[in-house]
Amino acid sequence: MHPDKLLLGWNGIKENRLVWFCIGFIILLRILFTAIMGLMPQDVYYLIYSQNLELSYFDHPPAIAYMLKLFTSIFGETAFAIKFASLVVTSCTIISFYYLCKHFTNKETLNKAFLLLISTFMVTILSIISTPDVPLMLFWTLSLSALYQAVFLGKKSYWLIAGLLMGLAFDSKYTGIFLPVGLTLFLVLSANYRKYLFSIWYWLAAFIFLVTISPVVIWNAQNNFASFRFQSTNHTSLTHGLTLNIKYFFGVIGHQSAILIPILFFGLLYFLFKSIKKNRFRIKAIPPTTSFLLCFFLPLLFIFFSISFFFWVKLNWLMPVYITGIIWASRYFSNKWIRIQAVTSLIIHCALAFQIVFYFYPVKSDDTWYGWQDLANQVETVHAKHADAFLLSADGYKTSAMLNFYMKEKVYYPNAIGLNALEMDYIPENLSVLNGKDAMFIDSSPEFKDDKKAETHPSQLDTYFNSVEEIEPILVKNNGQTIRKFFVYICNDYHPAHL
Repeated sequence: MHPDKLLLGWNGIKENRLVWFCIGFIILLRILFTAIMGLMPQDVYYLIYSQNLELSYFDHPPAIAYMLKLFTSIFGETAFAIKFASLVVTSCTIISFYYLCKHFTNKETLNKAFLLLISTFMVTILSIISTPDVPLMLFWTLSLSALYQAVFLGKKSYWLIAGLLMGLAFDSKYTGIFLPVGLTLFLVLSANYRKYLFSIWYWLAAFIFLVTISPVVIWNAQNNFASFRFQSTNHTSLTHGLTLNIKYFFGVIGHQSAILIPILFFGLLYFLFKSIKKNRFRIKAIPPTTSFLLCFFLPLLFIFFSISFFFWVKLNWLMPVYITGIIWASRYFSNKWIRIQAVTSLIIHCALAFQIVFYFYPVKSDDTWYGWQDLANQVETVHAKHADAFLLSADGYKTSAMLNFYMKEKVYYPNAIGLNALEMDYIPENLSVLNGKDAMFIDSSPEFKDDKKAETHPSQLDTYFNSVEEIEPILVKNNGQTIRKFFVYICNDYHPAHL
């Protein structure tokens, strides 16, 4: 067989070996990260979901809860079980992506698309941190495969399967709504397949979709539509008006290039620009399969980049668009740039491995895996001197959630002092039993500058306690250097009646 026919069509076996070596080593690193990386606050937050199974939750639908419940029921509520769940489900996403690619590419482009996706830092994030994006990406990819079978191959039963899978994507994260939106947009634009809009199968798929998402709708109806409101007007600050902030836009450029690896991200933008410039996106000139890919890629990409001028778009919001985006763009990537993508990705993953093992660059945030066990040990030591005080933290949910995971003692969340605690506001908690008790309050200081006391305390404490006394802060160190700092206060005579 001619070398041009081998795998990616590279001229010679050496280049093939280089790319596959890079990808293989990256996969091994992901498995290693699962084994050695500590838990993130997000991991534990969604574990709490799984400990309190509901139809849905305040800030997200329930799929992540049931995913973690399955794995922790088998392997126990351990760091391994949580990380392993993400690794397994993301591996299923990768396999599903490979089979999805087969519908749209020849063998050469199939391998290009597969290597581009698996080389991304996005896949690493999905493999090592448990978030709603993990099941979303799986059901998003499976939905696209089912829709292809239904639309292009005329397999009627796949309309029903697609309806279910799109519903499960929505039950993973609200971004899943863009699956039926993308499908409808494609059918509206396609002269050959527009007939499906008037087909009973399209409407049966819609019906099954609505039935599948009904638990989320019911939960919202029972809770004053709190989740829908949080994820729309409240979450995006639209109720406070729009203020142009160009830094947000460049922030999106920065973190999207990081999670895709710059070669792939800027390549996507470049090929989009070239296609628009050459007028390749004339509706009548676009092949139906290409139009299908674009309808699940461009609208969501355009929406998030447009709103990024006004408020912060998180790095994971755009992840689903890259499923079809990578398939579409893979045909334009040369073998040279795929090699560069793979090598660059390997370098970045090796740097991450050193960071995880040695933690040479302290993360000035509570969104870190480092130091939580050490913090828990020190909190237990200090708490032993104030054994009658209950434990409390108000750094969002993060410090409380992590301490609850690593400690036997219960740690209360910020709603105990009238602050928002996301899903914890919806978990029944009898605070009246704490009336009159003292509390030990732990307050994270991610941007600390020294090891000294704060010499002040959060004003919110004055509303719920008669007096507040600061004691020595808890310091988490690495090789003798302080990398995390937590202020500690002893608060006297709690009054939950103020809630």
